[in-house]
Amino acid sequence: MLGFDPGTATTGFGVVEGKGTRLRHIEHGVISTTADLHFAVRLEAIHSQCARLIESHHPDAVVIEKIFFSQNVTTGISVAQARGVIALAAAQAGLPISEYSPLEVKNAVVGYGKATKRQVQEMVRILLNLEHLPKPDDAADALALAICRLHAGDLQSRAQQVTGQ
Repeated sequence: MLGFDPGTATTGFGVVEGKGTRLRHIEHGVISTTADLHFAVRLEAIHSQCARLIESHHPDAVVIEKIFFSQNVTTGISVAQARGVIALAAAQAGLPISEYSPLEVKNAVVGYGKATKRQVQEMVRILLNLEHLPKPDDAADALALAICRLHAGDLQSRAQQVTGQ
């Protein structure tokens, strides 16, 4: 599973493998672009690096954080643009795309929708058996997204087994 926490300056990514109740950390990091570049160049860089991650890791699916608009519409627009090029890279690879809100991720990973970033990072560390908290925050969020999707897929698979569908 390949998770993305989109942003124009920094896009976090996290790769997690899941088999049953076992989760395994593969890789995490960030895709960074600088503000001095034209927005189209920044988006192309995000797209090409996402496509490279997809090609190198061969995930079953991609999960992207839903946009949460607070007060800054300009930031929301740039995040939406980054989400678009990430979704394009996934679609070009023929991968299914899932989306989760920060609240859904916190509930899935920590069990509490008002969990702090630190609590999410600590649960990601525990679930993936990491020595240290995953850093930076954008990469930790991307790992949490991947875990959320793996948990959701596991629950869906169990429900289908129970109902026989």
